[in-house]
Amino acid sequence: MLESVKSVAERITGLGRPARADLAALVTPRKANTFRLRDDGETPNNRKFPLVLYRSPVKFAGGYDPAAIFEALFESNGSGDGWRDGMYDWLHWHTGTHEVLGIARGWLKVRFGGARGRALQVKAGDVLVLPAGIGHRRLLKSRDLLVVGAYPSGGTYDEKTPRDDAHDASVRAIALVRAPKQDPVYGRRGPLPRLWH
Repeated sequence: MLESVKSVAERITGLGRPARADLAALVTPRKANTFRLRDDGETPNNRKFPLVLYRSPVKFAGGYDPAAIFEALFESNGSGDGWRDGMYDWLHWHTGTHEVLGIARGWLKVRFGGARGRALQVKAGDVLVLPAGIGHRRLLKSRDLLVVGAYPSGGTYDEKTPRDDAHDASVRAIALVRAPKQDPVYGRRGPLPRLWH
């Protein structure tokens, strides 16, 4: 709740929030680490697009709020409907939209891909780009964890779990979600449009 209020106040006042012109100085070129996760019969994952992890592509500098940096960066590159929070500790996925997650504070260990998926640990400054269908759940976290999430324009938010017993419907819906035109960190010239072509 406090982070939501802080986000609104920063948007209204501009305090702690970088201007669009300042964003380029806060972004560092990083390798796109990709992970292909297969459908395990329970978690659909994504047949076309890999999970993408950028290690520390964002510099927390200039007295800006780290969460506000991610919000401004994602919005400037076509991903909105942002939020500040953590991550659920139960397996879920989205069938109508991709998702970008910036770690603004602390660290997080996540299992991607379902029960037999891949566990990754991420820390403040890291960015994850999850294609529609990628199962994810929090395994461990620091007490101070803060995640900023956003969604590319044109998608439809939903939340599915294995309890929904909607695997086949999920697979069909995921196949219809188009790749975004911009990388949420690096924009039109970033690696995501090429990786997800």
